[in-house]
Amino acid sequence: MSTNAARTAAVSGFFGTTLEYYDFLIYGTAAALYFGPVFFPDNSYDTLLALGSIGVAYAARPFGAVIWGHLGDRIGRKKVLLAILLTMGVATFLVGCLPGADVLGAAAPVLLIALRLVQGISAGGEQAGSALLALEHSPDDRRGFYTSWTQAGSQFGNFLAFVIFVPLAGVLSDDAMTSWGWRIPFWASAVVVLLTFVLRRRLTEPETYRQLEREGLARKAPLAIVLRDHRAAVVRIVLASICIAPAGLVYIFGLAYGTKQVGLDKSGLLNLVALASLAMMVTQPLFGLLSDRIGRKPVFIAGVIGSAVTVPAYLHALHDGDWVQIYLFGLLLMGVFASMSAGVLLVTFLEMFPAEIRFSGMAVSFTTGIVVTGFIPAITQSMVQGDADAWPSIAWLFAGFMLIAALAMLTAQETFRTPTEELGRVRTAESLPAMAR
Repeated sequence: MSTNAARTAAVSGFFGTTLEYYDFLIYGTAAALYFGPVFFPDNSYDTLLALGSIGVAYAARPFGAVIWGHLGDRIGRKKVLLAILLTMGVATFLVGCLPGADVLGAAAPVLLIALRLVQGISAGGEQAGSALLALEHSPDDRRGFYTSWTQAGSQFGNFLAFVIFVPLAGVLSDDAMTSWGWRIPFWASAVVVLLTFVLRRRLTEPETYRQLEREGLARKAPLAIVLRDHRAAVVRIVLASICIAPAGLVYIFGLAYGTKQVGLDKSGLLNLVALASLAMMVTQPLFGLLSDRIGRKPVFIAGVIGSAVTVPAYLHALHDGDWVQIYLFGLLLMGVFASMSAGVLLVTFLEMFPAEIRFSGMAVSFTTGIVVTGFIPAITQSMVQGDADAWPSIAWLFAGFMLIAALAMLTAQETFRTPTEELGRVRTAESLPAMAR
């Protein structure tokens, strides 16, 4: 595999996922702080409804994964990733152009959710496809490192969202932000789309996929093969994907709970989001590199166990309004433990499937698994709605989530030393030597 090709694919994946998560965080931030009065006015549950709209995109992701995964395995990775990028970019820009309920009435929240659905469908293939290109262009002993840059891009997206939102919130009044200021980050997404489009145009199809085309192995119904021959991998990924739940807890729920129920300063919590994002952007490739040395499973499992232990400490600090502990445990949770599991999850999941069905298998399994995490802000908000002292129940919920993810990964095969061309091969009785049968 070419190192230059691997670097180009890694950079493209980095910025593609930057856009995806930039969209996630600007939407989540706007939903937590501004969308209630704009799209759900005169409703005592306006924040809950606005946060609930975040989950709509996650519910739509599996449908997008089916579409993009099928196309990616049938016609190639590059064309599909360009189509995904443009679809996602247009939908994000249009959210910033959407009038509120004062202009459109009941149509405003309907159109908001419709655009959110389009964003979700497009995101259904972005992360899986970007990481797939990086993996298939990487040397065997660097798959974890190069693939981790796709996930690191998600944190750069979070940081970009912070860079735009915090100065706006500091310069503009709350009324101005609620009226029109929240739209600027959505319009600014066009810059990220343009940069990513230019990078993605330079990509080539990986040799792995070109070999499939030459041998006529591109499947007509890749998803059917995934569900027939790789059900165990699908179940593992669905359950293990919940390891990313701490991001919704810190980046979205923490904003709503901290500002509206504890009375903490908005900018202080946004600063935490920025620092945590930068920390994860740096540490995820390091943990990806570590997984190339010691394996995927030890890094992943250590991360989810550490997250389970740290979540209650972070929530307790948030409840008490202790800024030192909020930053200490927030950065420990996101910059170390969540980063360990998130940094290796893409390569770990991709390595469970053979090349001819890898896009479909990864996209459908991963996006199905993270549907639950998309509703985490709304679920956790409902658990403390009107009762700020109910945070221990959230800690127990997260402990259960992390235990499920750890058990799912414990049952998986370690693949960090498996050559790329042998990944995900199902060994049937016919393929075994006669003596082994």
